[in-house]
Amino acid sequence: MAVSTSRTLPAQFIEDLGKDYGTQLAGLTSVPLDTGRFAPKVAAQDPMQAQAYQLGQQGVGAYEPYITGAGAAGMAPGAAQMGATAATTMGGVPSYLTQAGAYSGPSGYQDFMSPYQQDVIDKTLTEYDVQAGKGLAGIGQLAAKSGNLGGGREGVMRSEYQSSSDRNRALLQAQMLQQGFGQAQQGAQAAYGQQMGLGQAQQGLAQGQLGIGGYQQGLGSLVPQLQSGDISQLGQLGGIQQAQEQAQLGATQEANRMQAMEPYERMGQYGAGVTGLISGYPGQYQSQVTPNPTPLQTALGTGAVLSGIYGNIRAGQAGLAPGEITTWP
Repeated sequence: MAVSTSRTLPAQFIEDLGKDYGTQLAGLTSVPLDTGRFAPKVAAQDPMQAQAYQLGQQGVGAYEPYITGAGAAGMAPGAAQMGATAATTMGGVPSYLTQAGAYSGPSGYQDFMSPYQQDVIDKTLTEYDVQAGKGLAGIGQLAAKSGNLGGGREGVMRSEYQSSSDRNRALLQAQMLQQGFGQAQQGAQAAYGQQMGLGQAQQGLAQGQLGIGGYQQGLGSLVPQLQSGDISQLGQLGGIQQAQEQAQLGATQEANRMQAMEPYERMGQYGAGVTGLISGYPGQYQSQVTPNPTPLQTALGTGAVLSGIYGNIRAGQAGLAPGEITTWP
C-alpha cells in the first residue's frame, strides 16, 4: 500500500526571502556593537564655573583683613585695630577734662600769676615811698618859710599828707594786685578753654577712628556680598554653557545610537515583512509526495479498481447505489 506525505509550503520567492533574512541576521548579530559610541557622557565644567569655584574659595575669609587690619601693605587699618586705637584715644580725654577742671574754681588763677608780679609791686611801692618822702620834705620847707616849723599847723599838714599818701599807696598796691589777678584769671580761662577744646578734639578723633573702624567693618561685610554676586553670575553663565555642551553631547550620543541601531531596525522591518508574507500570502500550495508502488501493490491496486468498477456496474443493474455493499450469488 502506498504512503503519501503532504506539506504546506510558502511561495518560492517567500522562501528565498526567509533564507536571505536568516543569513543577514546571523551575520549582523555576530558582530558586537560598539556601545562606547553612544554611551552617556557628562559635559565638563565650563571655565566660568571653574572661575566661580575659585572665587568662592578665595572669598572665604576675604573680609578678615578689613576687620583685623592684617591685609596687604597699604591697606587701611582694620576695624579691630581702629577700635583699639579709638579706645586709646578716648582714654586721653579724661586727662584734658581733669586739667581743665584744675583751671576753674577759686584757685584756678594761681598757676597763671606772673612770677615777677611781686617784684614789680615791691619796686613800685618803693618808688612811691621815695616820692612820698619828698612830699613830706616839702611840707617842712613850707613850714620853715612861714615860721611854723615844728608847730601844730605843720603837724596837721604832715598827718593829712601821710594819711593821703598811705591811702594812695594801698590803692596802688590793690590796683596792681587786681591787675595781676585779672590777667591770671584770663590765662586760666584761656587754658580751661584750650583743655576743653583738646578734650573735645580727642573725643572727636576717637569717634572718627571708630567711624573708620565701622567703615572698614562695612567693607568687610560688603566683600562677601560682592563676591557672591560675581560667583552667582559666573555660575549662571557657566551653567548655560554647560547645558549647551550637554545638549550637544546628548545629540551626538543619539545620532551615534541611531547610526548603530539602524541596521537592526532595518533588519527588524525586513523580518516583519517576511513574517507577514509567510503567514498571509494567498499563493500557498500543497505538495503531495507518493512513493512508487511495489509490483504487489500495483497488482492489488489494479484488482481493487477492476473489482470496484465491476461492482458498480452490477449494482446499477440491480438497482443499488454506487458503493452500497451487497452480496453477489
